[in-house]
Amino acid sequence: MVINMNKEYEFGNNKYIVEKDDNNAFDYSVVKELFTDYFDVFDYVLGDIAYNKLRLKGFCKKTNKRYNKTNNIDTLDDYIKNYCAYNSKWFLLKKIK
Repeated sequence: MVINMNKEYEFGNNKYIVEKDDNNAFDYSVVKELFTDYFDVFDYVLGDIAYNKLRLKGFCKKTNKRYNKTNNIDTLDDYIKNYCAYNSKWFLLKKIK
């Protein structure tokens, strides 16, 4: 399935766009099942898929009051390299206002 990168998706109380999608990893119905209000405070949500399991992790911009070094969006590439399974599929959702 080809993802329209400009399409808005609603999860909880927020709307998101798919900013990056590695190997067509994004599947709205699977994400909707796992998405909770926990992610409302984050500016970005990374989804990585390994062994047919989806994991979600929130990231923040430095201007977000919930920002800290473990959820810094500027470290996304390092996070994918060091904490995601080798060659796992992944996608990045960006919260839009």
